[in-house]
Amino acid sequence: MISNNKLAIFLIIISVFCGTLMLTFLKLAQEEVNVYVAGFFRFLFGFLIIFPYMLKTKFKVFKSNHHKKHFLRAVLNLPSMLLYFSALTMMPIEKATAISFVVPFIVTILAVLFLGEKIYIYRSFALVLGFIGMLVILRPGMIDISIGVYMALASSFMWSIVIIITKTITKDDSSITILSYGYCYMTIFSFLIALFYWQTPSLQTLIYLFFAGLSGTLLHLCINHAYKLVDVSMTQPYSFLSLVFASLIGYFVFSEIPDLYTWIGASIIFLGVFIMSYREMKLNKEIIRKRIDIKS
Repeated sequence: MISNNKLAIFLIIISVFCGTLMLTFLKLAQEEVNVYVAGFFRFLFGFLIIFPYMLKTKFKVFKSNHHKKHFLRAVLNLPSMLLYFSALTMMPIEKATAISFVVPFIVTILAVLFLGEKIYIYRSFALVLGFIGMLVILRPGMIDISIGVYMALASSFMWSIVIIITKTITKDDSSITILSYGYCYMTIFSFLIALFYWQTPSLQTLIYLFFAGLSGTLLHLCINHAYKLVDVSMTQPYSFLSLVFASLIGYFVFSEIPDLYTWIGASIIFLGVFIMSYREMKLNKEIIRKRIDIKS
């Protein structure tokens, strides 16, 4: 039977890949429509995708004791989404992704302060390598500090708080319950804003937005379940893999050619993730072995 650690690692990697796909489709869609309309359709399509499951459960999926947290999560997620989607139109996708790498550090600190999680040496080492890789790619002092950079940073801070709130909810609620609440609130909130800035998308843009909603839905399902299985601090170093995915997609879809520093930084990030994955697997085997020894 697959262990919680292995399943969580698999889910987080899938979520990172789906997140990159979502950003790709949104970047394509925002060549025609503004961020408010793109954000609305992204969540509307996501809501429609999971709506049949809501009907199947006769809306029992909304059974929860964390109504206030679900609402607060959506209130913070909305500006985080709009800021990041806007930043995405102002810079290459791998640069926006690299800036968002402040999230793992903020989340890890918040997890220690508010969730009482412990930071193991190998997790810290993986985070440090990820940070070094990010610095190699961004080369502080050589990148313009534009409004897009500030937007991405503000978005990252709010998203970090959303992650911590999500972790507290996962103790009692399933990933689909968290997703259902989030999509209902976000669809309503984003629609109210989009009304004031409405632009009717073409069929091609609607297709982009549908796939953004689909990949975003898979992203949240995977990441919410991963938070339920393991400490949130364990999942964070894997977020750096999004830079590898973003660089590849940026090259093949947007003809954004990653420079040598991007590949060097990505290699450092991958090394950190590899070390952490190896240690988590080894640690899990040691725990299983101890349990077997105790039983025997």
